[in-house]
Order: sequence, then structure tokens, then C-alpha cells
Amino acid sequence: MMHGGEAPEPRRVVVLISGNGSNLQALIDARQTEEGLGGEIVAVISDKAEAYGLERARQAGIKDLVLSPRDFTSREEYDQQLVRLVEENQADLVVLAGFMRILSPAFVLRFHGRLLNIHPSLLPKYKGLHTHRRALEAGENEHGLSIHFVTEELDGGPLILQATVPVELDDDEATLAKRVQVKEHLLYPIVVRWFLQGRLQLLGNHPTLDGQPLPKQGVLYQ
Repeated sequence: MMHGGEAPEPRRVVVLISGNGSNLQALIDARQTEEGLGGEIVAVISDKAEAYGLERARQAGIKDLVLSPRDFTSREEYDQQLVRLVEENQADLVVLAGFMRILSPAFVLRFHGRLLNIHPSLLPKYKGLHTHRRALEAGENEHGLSIHFVTEELDGGPLILQATVPVELDDDEATLAKRVQVKEHLLYPIVVRWFLQGRLQLLGNHPTLDGQPLPKQGVLYQ
């Protein structure tokens, strides 16, 4: 409860990971910048106990939780427990940062408008896995990333922001992935901050920024 003159509670973020957690680290680091993150990361949840991102959370003093699919008989049962964990931590925003499980419709609907994902391609191209390899095999001259609200369609929710990177002639998967990641680490904290500051909203199925509808491809960041 607020009393006169007290600042409101910071908005609460739960981050879901499966692996290294480099985008999680970018969000953690953003807390120390002049702009800040606009809220507080209150928990990091992984479906894999060995995920290095859990160590990143511990080092930053953030609660780390493991929810292993092996402990559940179905995806629905797993996601029910995941919903419970997110709600116990009173999340205003759920951020997917390399969470490799496909979420059930019940989970996605529960957090509709409060669920963000980052995907390493210029959606709608290259949904799913191995995006850098597929872009190289297709002979693309540009590649990039997309940040979007999550809906029931895999990698298909409304786009918020996209950024391009050039594909160089001597690129392999690793060099291309690294170039995309540099922009991921720059831009994901910006979009999270937009949301936590109340600037970014999903109205129905249409994202708005500062009250203005975003174009279908999202904000284009060069």
C-alpha cells in the first residue's frame, strides 16, 4: 500500500532461460546504466539445471529456479507449474531469453500482452531453430533479429522491433550469430524498458508505442 510521497513498487520481471543466458546478462547489466531497466528482475527460471544463465542470476543476487520437464508427465502439467511459479513471483512481465521450450496455449494466454521473446531472424523468415545456418544456405545478404509479443503461433506474435545485420561473404554460423547477438544485447533491454515504463503495450493484437500503433514489421533499427 502506498502512503503519501512513497514511490510505487518497481515493476517485476521474470526471465525464462534454457542455456548460456547472454541476453539475460544484457538485462542484468542494463540495471546499472543511466536509464536503468525500468523495473526489477525478481526471478530467473530455467528448464535445465545446468544452464549457465542460472549462475549469472546467482552472481547478480537474483533468485534462480529450476523447473525440469523430467518431473512432469505432460507439457500442460509442466506449464501449469510454470504459471504458478511466475505468478508466485508477481511478474508484470515475462521475458523469454533463449527459453527453448514451446509454451502451451494456456501459458501464452495467461500472460497475453506481458510476454516478450527475441528471435534470431527477420521474422517471418526462419521461424524455429538454426536460423543463421538457414540464412547462409539461402544466400541472404542481410539477416537480423526480431523482438515480439508471444502468441500461440510459434515465433509469430506481433512484431515490436527488428534489426538487420549484413551477411558477409566469409561468414559462417558462428560469426553471423555473434554479429546478431551484439544487436540483441543492445536492443532487448531497450524494449523491456519501453514495456516497464508503460510506453509499449499490446492492445488486442496490435502493439503500440507511446500510444501510436507500430508498423506490421515493428520498429526497424538499422
